[in-house]
Amino acid sequence: MGFFGNLKKFFKNDLALNDTKAWSSTLWNLYGSQTLSGENVDEYNALTYSAVWNAVYQISSTCGSLPLHLRQHQGKKTRYATESSLYRVMHTQFNPFMTAKIGRECLMSHVLTWGNGYAEKVTNGVGDIVELWPITPNRVSPKLENKELVYVIRVGTEEKTLKRDKILHIAGFGFDGLVGYSPIAMARKNIGWGMAMETFSSNFFGKGTHPGVVVSHPGPAMSAPAHDNLKRALTETYSGLGNSHRLMLLDEGMKIEKVGFSPEDSQFLESKQHHITDIARWFNIPPHKLKDMSKSSFNNIEAENASYVIDTILPWAIHLEQIYDIQLLSKRQYEAGMYFKHVLEGLLRANSKERAEFYKIMIGNTMMTPNEAREKEDMNPSDDPLADELWAPTGNIPLSKFTEYLSKNQNVPAAAPEEKTEEPESEDLEKDVGKKMRLFAT
Repeated sequence: MGFFGNLKKFFKNDLALNDTKAWSSTLWNLYGSQTLSGENVDEYNALTYSAVWNAVYQISSTCGSLPLHLRQHQGKKTRYATESSLYRVMHTQFNPFMTAKIGRECLMSHVLTWGNGYAEKVTNGVGDIVELWPITPNRVSPKLENKELVYVIRVGTEEKTLKRDKILHIAGFGFDGLVGYSPIAMARKNIGWGMAMETFSSNFFGKGTHPGVVVSHPGPAMSAPAHDNLKRALTETYSGLGNSHRLMLLDEGMKIEKVGFSPEDSQFLESKQHHITDIARWFNIPPHKLKDMSKSSFNNIEAENASYVIDTILPWAIHLEQIYDIQLLSKRQYEAGMYFKHVLEGLLRANSKERAEFYKIMIGNTMMTPNEAREKEDMNPSDDPLADELWAPTGNIPLSKFTEYLSKNQNVPAAAPEEKTEEPESEDLEKDVGKKMRLFAT
């Protein structure tokens, strides 16, 4: 679609002729979307290119799917602040029509295309956020008015101004601290190149497998009617995908010569493969996530998945957490020790064997209790009190039994008790240690 084709879309949207701001923005976007390849590229039609679609979907869906919890510090411990309405908004339901996963995924897709994600905050009578409503970034203009950041939102032909405390603004990579750069605008020439190759391949197969040929006649110049008849006959009979590879009959000594480049001659397939890597670089994502498995194998796919989490998702997760803390939490909630935290462990442990090994290491190095491991697997906690204790790496027993274990098995005298204690009535040490084997079966 050319410039006037795009302009027609704005007429359909009832763009006011006296709206000079909207018209200047419209003309700038239409001119700016034209690339040297001849393709028009904007934040909408760029998603029709499979590599861009997959990159945006991969990152936004991963960030939207990550468990996100509102936690609160309580001394040296933390807890889930499930009583807060903000917990429900960010973990379960964005608004009456969107789940939290869809809402967070929507905002992230806006950041990956326009460079910014916006959502209007809806609060209750006491000022707590109860709903978030995403706003398409092409309708929002951040501005500084009297040293205060405000957001001008276009609704039809009207403008609505909201203060900063009414808007959740997730800005992507940028330098002015107000808005992020549009990745699609920055990569416009590169994306246009890929879309041009798609257009070429569509025309190539749509118009036959030999699009560039010359039919020459050895005799005198043909009359205009004869020329038109020959052209029409050749076009109707041999042009188009359904007529490719048909036997071509030429008479009167006519010859056919091929003058176009084949996809192989122009390295079409190699260029298309290379372009997937280009798109992966723009979005900082491993090529195998865009379904390019040419450099992947069973030996390195695990390392590439870890690279995806560490290099792609982790920076975004930290970026989002800090924005949520600053823009969603009230001063009261922030001072009460509340904060947002994504759970990334599940992305790093893809199968049950790896998870079991992870828990074995964490429990065996006094970093996690058995019940904490059970909680991460959505299992009910064990009723055995030893399941809430940390376990010593030597002997793999509860720390509370560690000194007694050393005394019995290594002839190390136990620490002198402050008071005389009675011997266990019926259970000996071996039975206490043996309880560990039954914790996960409880």
